Amino acid sequence: MQDVLLVRYGEVFLKGANRPHFLKALTDNIKRVVKPLGGKVWLSDSRIYVSEFSDMQACVDRVSKVFGVYSVSPAVEMEKDFEVIAAECVKMMQPYSGTFKVQGKRSDKKFPMNSMEIACEIGGRVLEANPNLKVDVHKPQHRLMVEIRDNAYICVEEIRAVGGMPMGTGGKAALLLSGGIDSPVAGYQLMKRGVRLCAIHFQSPPYTGELAKDKVLQLAKKLAWYAGGMRVYLVPFTKCQLEIHEKCPEELGTLITRRFMMRIAERIARQYGALALITGESLGQVASQTMEALTCTDAVVTMPVFRPLIGLDKTEIMDIAEKIDTYETSILPYEDCCTVFTPRHPVTKPKLETMPKVEEKLDIEALVNEAVEGTEMVLING
Repeated sequence: MQDVLLVRYGEVFLKGANRPHFLKALTDNIKRVVKPLGGKVWLSDSRIYVSEFSDMQACVDRVSKVFGVYSVSPAVEMEKDFEVIAAECVKMMQPYSGTFKVQGKRSDKKFPMNSMEIACEIGGRVLEANPNLKVDVHKPQHRLMVEIRDNAYICVEEIRAVGGMPMGTGGKAALLLSGGIDSPVAGYQLMKRGVRLCAIHFQSPPYTGELAKDKVLQLAKKLAWYAGGMRVYLVPFTKCQLEIHEKCPEELGTLITRRFMMRIAERIARQYGALALITGESLGQVASQTMEALTCTDAVVTMPVFRPLIGLDKTEIMDIAEKIDTYETSILPYEDCCTVFTPRHPVTKPKLETMPKVEEKLDIEALVNEAVEGTEMVLING
């Protein structure tokens, strides 16, 4: 008899002939996160199990944050002896009061009792031993789950996990990581779909300092945990911004700045092997995030641009940031390059056809090449 963590997966189950590929990725990701706890991980009969860990609660916390995991249950594994199973069920339910239901599941058809018989017999014994409980098969407060598989497993708690798809199964993308609230959330949302990320951050010394850089690296570290590591590309952006400020209309400064960011990010993303860019824009949140402005921004790249927050309001984004523990870091008061040379009256409805004329005073290719060549790569461990 031993304590185990029973791990259930969701969407992976629907993958048909490709399911083994997704299950291997999911199992490998679970192995990675439980390794510091000494956990042993194995897959058997539509379940993933973790055992031999040093701390159950720490194991639950880690595994429930693995993308692809639907729920987890602290459980007890034992031999398939009904008397042993029943005695352990009675013991497990002793601390509980209120209503309960027993759910039996028998994958091993050689076991002498079927699922209904298991549930009825164990339910009766639990009721007899614990007068604080009564049965409610429709809306019970507690569910005692008894599964007969290669071994017998019993559990009461089912803890919802993050869901999504296993990390590494959704391809690669590049996240424009500003240091604000939105972009880490956007990265998280795509990582949840199995996308492996690199992060691209634009810095403008001396207008932005080491504290702003450290803040971004802290955010990247929080995201890197989910993937086991992440590359962060630090782009020197001062010269681009100065050129834009000196040679372009002030009201279009932010928009042109965004167009340069996209050009540079696409170049770096292709070097990384990414197939898309990710940004944290939400429609209408600021002047550079109107439909017209986003059209002008996207026009300079051929790579798809994913905006997972496009329909969310700020409160919804902040709620996710707090859930994934990036909010407090994001609100640290260190300026990023987006706050440098901010125009007083930015254009909200720019015309795409006018942009080449506005940018003709800039040596776009030279500025982009210089920024890419001067980029520093930092590897963040997960």
